[in-house]
Formats: sequence, structure tokens, C-alpha cells
Amino acid sequence: MRKSLGLLGAALALFGASMAASAAKIAIIGSGNVATALGPGFAAQGHTIVYGSRNPSEQKVKDLVAKTGHGATAVPQNDAVKGADIVVLAVPGTAAEQVVKSLGDLSGKIILDPTNRVERGTADGYANYGLAATIGSNAELIQALQPRAHVVKAFNTLNVKQMIDPASSGGPLSIPIVGDDAKSREVVAALVKGMKLEPVDLGPLRFARVLEEMLVIWANARSHGAPYNYYLRPEPKQN
Repeated sequence: MRKSLGLLGAALALFGASMAASAAKIAIIGSGNVATALGPGFAAQGHTIVYGSRNPSEQKVKDLVAKTGHGATAVPQNDAVKGADIVVLAVPGTAAEQVVKSLGDLSGKIILDPTNRVERGTADGYANYGLAATIGSNAELIQALQPRAHVVKAFNTLNVKQMIDPASSGGPLSIPIVGDDAKSREVVAALVKGMKLEPVDLGPLRFARVLEEMLVIWANARSHGAPYNYYLRPEPKQN
């Protein structure tokens, strides 16, 4: 009996060590809607969240820290990325480049990019993608600014409500993921699963423009009375 208890204790200790090893320090840059969705969701998975804010003492930031719990903190943006394993750009797509420039060297870190670029105010009422075809994507612009970081595009093809409450969509939700580093895609896929969403690995970062354009047609459908959500149903395995 004592031997069995000893083995059980060892197994539990090993499990605890494994959980601790998988926990990451995640810097979330911004304190708006996306940060409010992802921060608490990642904290609930056992990760340490530090919000990078231009005004960390602002009441709404304090409220977000309190909502997040699990030892979350808020500091200036440059301080948030120090020692972080993952940096989440919870900022407007048009501001992402400038924010990334201001954060210093992010070599070796995963940069999780949920941003989009949308050109609104068109003559026919259908928004366009906000970057010229020769530019590529917001994610690739970010990667060019931080060539030794691992940019992963994800969480850009749904709204904040469904990030927080996937069941509100009425069914399963897919989160397409792209990035040049396969291990970094796996890390982000685990975060996606922890949010009760379904990751779909679509390969290298050069496909990020496709994901960003997926958001544009998603938004157009919603604004013209035909809302939908993305679920990429896996094909059954053939015997």
C-alpha cells in the first residue's frame, strides 16, 4: 500500500512539474476588447499574464487585471515584454507596426498576431482588405520588423464575444493558424484549444494574407445580413 501511495505521489509530482513547465509568461500589449478576451482566457490555462499599457494605472486597466486574476499585472509596454515567452499584439491593425517598433528586440519570442487591416467607407458598402497586394500581410510586416521572433497569425477570424463564449456561435469554431515556425504554431494551437476553440494549422506565414482577407469577407457578410462563422470540418479518416 505504501509503495502504491509512493508511486501515486511521484506521478502527481511529475504531473505538476509538467504543468509548471508548460506555463508561459504572456505579455499582452493593449487593454481593449481583444486583450479583455484573451488575457483572462490564457490566465485560466495557468499562464502568467502581464498587460503592457500606455497607462497601466488607468482604472480600466486595473479592472482588467482584477478580472484576469491568477497574479496578472500591468506595466508599461516595454517592461511587459521583458522575460515574456509570448507577446500578444492586442492592438489595432493599423497601429501594429509602430507598436512592434517600440517594443525593442523580441528575438526568440512568439509574437501572436490577431490583428486585421480593413479599408472601410467604400462606394458600394463592402469593405476591402487594407493592404496593397505587393505588401503581403500585416503579419509579414511584423515579421520583417522582428526577423528573429516567431510570428504566428491566429484569433483574427472571429469576434470578441465568440472568443470568450464559443458556444454563442451555435457550434464549433475553427481558428486558422499560420507561422513559419512549426513549434510556435503548436504552442498557439494549445492556447486555442484552451479557449475551447479548434485550431487548424495552415502552414507558413506567407498565407497570413488569406487569413486577414477571411476576416474582411466575414465582416462584409455580417454587415449585409448574412452572418456566418468559420468551422473547417475535418475530413473523416479513410480505412
